[in-house]
Amino acid sequence: MTKETVAPLAGLPPGYEIELPGRGKTFYREKKGPAGAPTLLLLHGWTATADLNWFTCFDALSENFNVIALDQRGHGRGIRTKSNFKLEDCADDAAALADVLGISTFIPVGYSMGGTIAQLLWQRHEQRVRGIVLCSTASHFAKSGPEKLSFFGLTGLAALSRLTTPQARTWLTDQLYLQRKSNGLAPWAVQQIASHDWRHILEAGSAIGNFDSREWISKFDEPAAVVITTEDGVVAPSRQTELYHLINNVEVFEVYGGHNAVFAKKEFFVPTLVEACMSVYYRSL
Repeated sequence: MTKETVAPLAGLPPGYEIELPGRGKTFYREKKGPAGAPTLLLLHGWTATADLNWFTCFDALSENFNVIALDQRGHGRGIRTKSNFKLEDCADDAAALADVLGISTFIPVGYSMGGTIAQLLWQRHEQRVRGIVLCSTASHFAKSGPEKLSFFGLTGLAALSRLTTPQARTWLTDQLYLQRKSNGLAPWAVQQIASHDWRHILEAGSAIGNFDSREWISKFDEPAAVVITTEDGVVAPSRQTELYHLINNVEVFEVYGGHNAVFAKKEFFVPTLVEACMSVYYRSL
């Protein structure tokens, strides 16, 4: 295994770039827990990175777990490829990282888009998953007419971004997203957002719109926990609750906060996430 240490970022655990055989180079952070502790595989949301999504959580989770968090393909320092973005590929990337690191089983912890990847990790790598934690996510995301039109629009923009010059893609990025998202963010966060491969980001939005696990997630029989953000304006709480009702061996946890509760309401979200992870771990023994 060959990995390169990345320059540290204050307050975050060590980061590494590593080659996944046959897939490409990706970035991950690792925070070691107690000897013999189980592993959490943290899966970030759409347009985020491992750092942006989980920076509030590493220390608390590592008190009981080994913690691995990777950048998904096209996001931050994740895998770059000419092929179309697929959520299934992200699930396989995560499993491949576990392979390279010598981790046989793990608990995926998915936030928003990361929740779809966590579900697919179980579907595609069932023997590796000892439980699952799903945060601010759903079994499907596009149902109404306006929702579907929104995701179809992302599909068109993704196709357009394949045809435009790099300078035009940079302008598209700035106009569509960065100007609206960068207000009030720390420089390191803005830098991470700007590092995305925006063709893949747009394709990822379309993939999320097409995701639907309702026909198979009810077959999940390992311990599960669903963390519902009750004031979420991105993934409706009703849809998060529907996911909870689809899974059998599940406990539900609630945080009074929006889709950004992982940092905006960290004093409530982080201990709830720890509790949810511990619940899954103890029930997996």
